[in-house]
Amino acid sequence: MTALSSGRKHKMKHFTGLRWWMTAGLCLSVSCMQTRRESGEIVSGEVWCDTDGNAINAHGGGILHHEGTYYWYGEYKGDSTWRLDWVTSWECWRADAGGVSCYSSKNLTDWKFEGIVLPAEPDNPASDLHPSQVIERPKVIYNGKTGRFVMWMHIESPDYEKAHAGVAVCDTPTGTFTYLGSGRPNGGDSRDQTLFRDDDGRAYHIYSSEWNKTLYIGLLNEDYTAHTGIYTRNFVNESREAPAVFKRNGKYYMLTSGCTGWEPNQAIYAVSDSMLGVWTAAGNPCAGEGADSTFLAQSTFVFPVAGKHDAYIAMFDRWNKTRLIDSRYVWLPVQFKGDRIEIRRKARFF
Repeated sequence: MTALSSGRKHKMKHFTGLRWWMTAGLCLSVSCMQTRRESGEIVSGEVWCDTDGNAINAHGGGILHHEGTYYWYGEYKGDSTWRLDWVTSWECWRADAGGVSCYSSKNLTDWKFEGIVLPAEPDNPASDLHPSQVIERPKVIYNGKTGRFVMWMHIESPDYEKAHAGVAVCDTPTGTFTYLGSGRPNGGDSRDQTLFRDDDGRAYHIYSSEWNKTLYIGLLNEDYTAHTGIYTRNFVNESREAPAVFKRNGKYYMLTSGCTGWEPNQAIYAVSDSMLGVWTAAGNPCAGEGADSTFLAQSTFVFPVAGKHDAYIAMFDRWNKTRLIDSRYVWLPVQFKGDRIEIRRKARFF
């Protein structure tokens, strides 16, 4: 979450062996053994553990599905959290930036820790990747033309004044990514962000800009490593962040949150006929108890489940601002009613 004072921060299908359960409230201290009550069960809002029994540390993350395997990339946070008192415009809670982690799974329930695929650089204080800096919302897409995996992320200074977008590449999904550097795309600031690769192979960088007041969608070059200069400004002066984009039946959908620092708020989704076209707001995608606060969470990514018709999973983070490493994951199925979407806290599929 990238907060600033002016604003910042189905039809149900049968899924064999996969259970989704929503808890009644904010879970506080649950061990890995308690969370994995049985094989194939995920409890949103509780501690999720990898196959070694360690808590998954992949915040603000996204999913890449490649050759039958899901890869989950996210922020690897240090185990202490503090507030920068000299930043007075908002509650600037920080944890050491540990780089970008990767976990792999065949079934979306059992996650193997693949390591830190973009390591921090503790010996270089001038580096974007120094633990004192901020690395947020990493997303990875595959480029079929180059055979490379491309990562974009939000790169920040501790006070969130830098507002850069960083890029890294790798020849394998779990290898060590090579950092190419960072900058301000299209001449402006870049904070909360995501990536989207379309069916035609074009890729887009979607990011909050103009001090989080406006959301930009920028077309990337053929290598996916730089902007082309073609972009649109969306939700001008509406202060939207935490974008998550997906495509269904030829239409494009985008989830966003409001800008209220680390505190949860109501999500809004929008629909468009093209990535660089007009986006029309369609209201709150969440329904039921807790919908006004997005179930105490914030959007980060939406992805389709491979091999399942009309099956999409919306990923959210439930931020714990005073202990960021203990922020929890909330994953929910997206339900469709015509072209409208609905996300319910207690929805589950088996």
